[in-house]
Amino acid sequence: MIYSMTGFGRGKIEEQGREMSIEIKTLNHRFLDVYVKLPRTLSFLEEDMRSMVQQHLARGRVEVTVSYSSQRSDAVDVQVNQPLVEAYLACFNKLAQEYNLRNDISVSSLLNIPDAFVVNEVEEDQEALRQMARALMEQVLHEVKEMRRKEGENLKGDLLERIKKVESMLKCIEQRAPQVVDEYREKLRNRLKDLLQGSELDENRFNMEVVYFAERCNITEEIVRLFSHFKQFRDALESTEPIGRRLDFLVQEMNREVNTIGSKANDLTIINLVVDIKSEIEKIREQVQNIE
Repeated sequence: MIYSMTGFGRGKIEEQGREMSIEIKTLNHRFLDVYVKLPRTLSFLEEDMRSMVQQHLARGRVEVTVSYSSQRSDAVDVQVNQPLVEAYLACFNKLAQEYNLRNDISVSSLLNIPDAFVVNEVEEDQEALRQMARALMEQVLHEVKEMRRKEGENLKGDLLERIKKVESMLKCIEQRAPQVVDEYREKLRNRLKDLLQGSELDENRFNMEVVYFAERCNITEEIVRLFSHFKQFRDALESTEPIGRRLDFLVQEMNREVNTIGSKANDLTIINLVVDIKSEIEKIREQVQNIE
């Protein structure tokens, strides 16, 4: 089973007046790169969340965004700024006495005094929040992994089809390769006959030239290695372990062998097939970049 590195998940949980939501987005990356965005109240949860991501995912850029709100009555503590309020009241009393004014100060009017009340956030129950976060993270990570699994299955099907197509073209090259030497032998013999104009052909030198040509354009080893790479590629797609890096390496090796075939080929048919194979391998490489 293979997994894509692209996934998304979102979840929300409400418990005892607390509400938490988590959104996880994953993208392609060579390694596992985890970014956690938390409100200040939940900053103590960052390492826990990183650890949970590392337990579930092996590669990719992982962006975790958490939001939190509390409607609990004990979430805040409001206190009177006693010294400030007393100073204001003393000033009001003095004004009322000196200027014979009616002192009509009420509790509601104190609300207009800047900083008359101090609002403090009460320290949250960290253990309760940790349990909420862990439960929600498990849920969202499961959703992300399921999306990555489905995408991985689609990628697997596409890759198998492309490998099959490349393998078919390579078989055409394998069948064509011996004919290249035979055609070269025939063309060379005809060309030398025209040049010699009836003179006797040195068969030994002629055969040596054909052998030299055959050795120079021999692509048997490259073809054997490519078929081996295809088999390893298919086997890797059945693995239960993260295989992205292994597939990437195999694609590089495929490219290397195909380039060698192209440089050795002295035949237009083989060169055209090499161009088509390279195009298909490039598409395989692009798809492999999405695999965990």
